[in-house]
Amino acid sequence: MIGLLKYAKKYQKQIILGPFFKFLEACFELVLPLFMARLIDSGIKQRDFNYIVQMASWMLAMSAIGLVCVIICQYYASIASQGFGTELRNQLMKKINQLSHAELDSLGTDTLVTRMTNDVNQLQLALAMLIRLVIRAPFLSIGSVIMAFYINVEMGLLFLALLPIFCIILYFIIRKTVPIYKKVQRKIDSLSRQISQNLSGVRVIRAFAQKEKEQEKINQVTDDLSKTYIQVSNISSLLNPATTLIMNVGIITLLYIGGIKINIGNLQQGEILALINYMNQMLLALIVVSNLVIIFTRASASASRINEVLEIVPSLQPMASKEKHTAGKGKIIFDNVSFRYQSTAGYSLQHISLTIPQNSFLGIIGPTGSGKSTLSQLIPRFYDVTEGNIFVDNLNVRDWPIEKLRHEIAIVPQIALLFTGTIRENLQWGKEQATDEECWHALEIAQCKDFVENLENGLDTFVFEGGKNFSGGQRQRLTIARALIRKPAILILDDSLSALDYQTDANLRQALKNELTTTTLIIISQRVSSIQQADQILVLNSAHQVGLGTHQELLKTSKDYQEIIHSQEEVISQ
Repeated sequence: MIGLLKYAKKYQKQIILGPFFKFLEACFELVLPLFMARLIDSGIKQRDFNYIVQMASWMLAMSAIGLVCVIICQYYASIASQGFGTELRNQLMKKINQLSHAELDSLGTDTLVTRMTNDVNQLQLALAMLIRLVIRAPFLSIGSVIMAFYINVEMGLLFLALLPIFCIILYFIIRKTVPIYKKVQRKIDSLSRQISQNLSGVRVIRAFAQKEKEQEKINQVTDDLSKTYIQVSNISSLLNPATTLIMNVGIITLLYIGGIKINIGNLQQGEILALINYMNQMLLALIVVSNLVIIFTRASASASRINEVLEIVPSLQPMASKEKHTAGKGKIIFDNVSFRYQSTAGYSLQHISLTIPQNSFLGIIGPTGSGKSTLSQLIPRFYDVTEGNIFVDNLNVRDWPIEKLRHEIAIVPQIALLFTGTIRENLQWGKEQATDEECWHALEIAQCKDFVENLENGLDTFVFEGGKNFSGGQRQRLTIARALIRKPAILILDDSLSALDYQTDANLRQALKNELTTTTLIIISQRVSSIQQADQILVLNSAHQVGLGTHQELLKTSKDYQEIIHSQEEVISQ
C-alpha cells in the first residue's frame, strides 16, 4: 500500500496538516479531564464560583478549538483521500488502455471493474483513516495511561493491567477476521461477474426461459457472500461487549480502590472522575485501533490487487526501427502469419500469406470459427502474431507507434456498440472535431441519413447504453458511419453488414466504392453477395488459408468457396 501513496503526492500538504490538527485536538481531549477534576475539587467542593467560571471557560475554549481542529482535519482528509482515489483510478485506466486484448482477456473485465471501484474505495478509506485516526488513537491510548500515572501511580498500574488483556482479545479477533476479509474480496469479484453476465445476457436468459435458474445462481452467490460477511461481523461484534466488560470491570475496580483512597485522603472525587474518563478514552481508542487494523488489512489486500494490474508490463511495445513509414497508404502484407490466443491453445490462424494492395477491396469468407475476425484483429495489433509478420505500408506493425497505427485503421466489430450520449457524440468518436456537415455525409454513406433525419432531435437524439433504443441494423449503420467519418487509410468491416437487408447492403457497398477511393477496404462476411465484387477474396477454413483470388477464379479453383456458394444458393432457393 505504501508504494501507492506516490499517487497522493499532490496532497502532501493535507496529509501532513490533517494529522497535525488531529493531534492538537487529542491534546485538548487529554487535558480536559484534568480541568474537570480541578473544577470539582477546587471549585464546586470549595464553592468558589469564580474558579468554576474560570475552569468552565477554559474547558469551553479548548472544546471549541478542538472542534475547529477536527473540522480542518476532516476537510483535509476528504480532499486527500478523494484526490488520491481519483489519481489512482486515472492511473489504473491508463494502464488498462495500454494492455493488449490478450492481457485483458487473462485478467477479466469483471475483476477490473471491482478493482477500479471497490478496491480503490478501500484505499481511499484507509488514507482518510490514516489522516484522521492513526495518530489520535494510539496517542490517546498511551496518553491516558500517562495521565493516570500523573494523577496516581497505583491507578496507573491498574490501567497497565487492563491494557494487555484488551490487546490479547484484540489480537485473537484480528487473527480470525483478517483471512475472512480476504475471502470477502474474492467473493465480491464472483458476485460482480455473475451480475455482469446476467445484465448483459438478460435477453438470452428470457429467450431461453432461464430466469429462475439464473436467479437461483445469484441467490447462491449473494447468500455465500452474506454468510461470509455475517461470519466476520459476528466475530468482530465480540469486540464491543468484550471492551465494555473490561471497561466496567476496570471502572468498578477503580471506584473500589478510589473510594478507599478518598477516605484516607490520597485521592479526591474530581480525580476519580478524571481517571474514569481516561479509562473510557483508552479503551475506546483501542477499539478504534482495532478497526484501523481491519481497515488497513483490507486495504492491503486491495493494494495487492491494484498493484497486480499496475505492475503488468504491456506486451504491445513498439520495437526500435530505423525504417520510416508513410502514413495513409493502406498496403497490408501477411507474411506466413500464425496465431493462437494462448500458448496451450490450438492455432486460430496458420500460415496466412497474402498482399492487400493500397486502395483495394479484400473480401474474407469462411465457416464459423475459421479465424476471420481473428485475422482482422491482428492488423491494428489488438493481438501480436505468434509466428510470422504483418506489414502496413511496408513497416512491421510491431514497429508502428500503437496510437498512430490505430489512427490509420477504422474497424467496425461484429457487435455494434454505441456509447451513452447523442448520435453526434458517438460519431465524433471517429473524429473529435467533426462538423454537422461531416456527420450527415458519413450517415449518408452508411445508408442511415434518412432514419436519423426522421428522429425528432436528429443528431442530438439520445443514445441509451449500448444503443439499445435502436434496431440491430440501425446500430450497425451508425457504427459504420462512426468509422467512415475518420476517412481512414484502412477500413475493416467485421461481419458488420449481417443485420442489413440485401438492398441496403448493396447500396452501402456501392457508396463505399464511390466515396472511399483512397481507402483499403476489408469486408468480412458470411454472404457471398457482399464480397463477390472484391478485388480478391480470402477463403478460410479451420484456421487455414484455403483459397485466394477473385470471385471468378475461386469458382474454378476453390472447392471450399464452391461449397459456400452452393449452400447459399440452396438457402435462397428454399
